[in-house]
Amino acid sequence: MRRRTLVRTAVAVSSLSLLATIAPSASADSAALAALSAPRTDTSVTSAQDDDDDGDGDRKRSYKRIGYFNQWGIYGRDYHVKNLDTSGQAAKLTHINYAFANVSPEGKCFITGPVGQADPWADYVRPVDAAGSVDGVGDTADQRLAGNFNQLRELKAKNPDLRVLISLGGWTWSTHFSDAVLTPAKRKSLVSSCIDIYIKGNLPVDGARGGEGAAAGLFDGVDIDWEWPGSAGEDDTPYRPEDKQNFTALVKEFRTQLDAHSRSEARRTGEKAKRYDLSAFVPTAPAKIDAGFEIPKIMRDFDWVNLQGYDFHVSGEKTTAQQSALYARNDFSVHQTVSDWLKRGAPAHKLVVGMPLYGQGWTGVTGGGDGMGQPAQKPAPAIHQPGFEDYKVLKKLADSGKYTVHRKYGQAWLFDGNTLWTYDDAKVLNAKTSYIRDRKLGGAMFWSLDGDTEDGELVKAVDRGLKRR
Repeated sequence: MRRRTLVRTAVAVSSLSLLATIAPSASADSAALAALSAPRTDTSVTSAQDDDDDGDGDRKRSYKRIGYFNQWGIYGRDYHVKNLDTSGQAAKLTHINYAFANVSPEGKCFITGPVGQADPWADYVRPVDAAGSVDGVGDTADQRLAGNFNQLRELKAKNPDLRVLISLGGWTWSTHFSDAVLTPAKRKSLVSSCIDIYIKGNLPVDGARGGEGAAAGLFDGVDIDWEWPGSAGEDDTPYRPEDKQNFTALVKEFRTQLDAHSRSEARRTGEKAKRYDLSAFVPTAPAKIDAGFEIPKIMRDFDWVNLQGYDFHVSGEKTTAQQSALYARNDFSVHQTVSDWLKRGAPAHKLVVGMPLYGQGWTGVTGGGDGMGQPAQKPAPAIHQPGFEDYKVLKKLADSGKYTVHRKYGQAWLFDGNTLWTYDDAKVLNAKTSYIRDRKLGGAMFWSLDGDTEDGELVKAVDRGLKRR
């Protein structure tokens, strides 16, 4: 996922590597291009038995709605856990993935460390006052858990069915995965350290904060965001051919230790054993899929995977292009990504489609027409990072009348003759939810929740679409 990369210049290089690896067979057929929500017609989107969670067909299917909450969003974007509540997003989500946890050079999860490598202040140390708190009660000086973690605990209390996962890695923090999983002993140590901090909740002591079990019960599972096993990621991130098999073994180790912890807790409390969720963020490029993922094996242990459904093209490129189209000819698309995972043995109901709550943009666009596929001078100016803008800002541009809104093949873009933004709006996401329902996929994932409007427009639109009967 182009997560922390969105505030780095490495975006362009990564996207160009996608283009270099796309297979011609990934293009959608003409019938699909003509009707975005048409029933599946090609064999590339069929799979083995698409079992529903409850075994009673699509009428009772429960689709996942997963949103990433950024640890660092409390700073520049002034976006807090309370915003998940006031926007109405939390009530429409099934899962929140907390981004991110880091892996040390020694191959262990850690939560305290140098600036830029960890942020315990944001995670569990920072006091939140009554006005910023989900439950309206300010943190005290002597409570063991504060910060984002305590607010997530309060959010779960208000939304009992909501589950929270810790997401490991991300683009910038995938640096040490390959080294950390080289041997069975290393994998066991890595997984044990992650479970100790996030599942058991044993946080380092920081004044009154932290201590044994301080965050126990907060996280309901683990999301692995290794970008990418067997393929190039961030410049300082090593990779090797054996990553593919080692990733499979890592997934198995997480499943084994999570299940063992669940059984141990059940024996201790006398309650029913809890099922901890295990998921991953996975790529769209066929070459990256084949280099890093033994799909039939890993899907036995994963509860689902979140498919890369965006950043097919980025603003670091010299030509404007779609970043998240549902269908495309001879290019990356959501349909191509789903098809490639299905063809390699992934069950449809374990595939969750990633959706962007932001857009990619260019300025100095020449060539006329609708602006798509034309040369551009540079990334478009934006609030936080050139070439990258939140949906809530793009919506205002679309409503201003200064831009023409274009929609085609399950994508949207804005163009004023000079600047182009490619993004997803509610109409596009309506087509994508129909696609998910038609193919009985697992649901939708959002990167990231702070990009939506104050009233959670896009999250609510997808929730409505997935609940249609």
